[in-house]
Amino acid sequence: MSINLNKGERISLSKEAPGMNKAVVGLGWDVNVTDTGSDFDLDVSVFMLGANGKIPQNEYFVFYNNLKSPDGSVESMGDSRTGKGEGDDESVNLDLSKIDSAISEIIFVVTIYEADNRRQNFGQVRNSYIRIYNGETQEEITKYELEEDFSRETAIEFGKLYKKDGEWRFQAVGEGYNTGLQSFVEKYA
Repeated sequence: MSINLNKGERISLSKEAPGMNKAVVGLGWDVNVTDTGSDFDLDVSVFMLGANGKIPQNEYFVFYNNLKSPDGSVESMGDSRTGKGEGDDESVNLDLSKIDSAISEIIFVVTIYEADNRRQNFGQVRNSYIRIYNGETQEEITKYELEEDFSRETAIEFGKLYKKDGEWRFQAVGEGYNTGLQSFVEKYA
């Protein structure tokens, strides 16, 4: 049975899905009918951070130009350029057993590609969510649906996995930013 989270809430993956090593993080959204002159292209980026809050090397930043982490634990399944259709628009495969021991936190960020040039923001996006499910059984563990109106924001930190007391836990973050991907790279690199 899936646990629906609210902003800020946390769960232990070890307790909710004991023995799970292969997980999938699915992210989805729908775009409102708007006329900005361009299609929306939302991108999922994953920042794998050490205890100092920084990526240990550039390859621990997984996104559309680097689809797999060097330890093989995180793999983006590619970039959906339209977000059309049902279900997850983008997904990231995780092998929890392969995550480098130097990694203590994994941040999931969604940005709108060329948001300023295209006059786009998350106020024009609806039904946004992040969910985690078992990669072997397909059973959904948890889901967080963003209900806030991010009318000016062009980037959102959807959620994060973090290690505490030897367990991987998930927190629904839902924090919006009026910035692009580059500012996250500067923050975590």
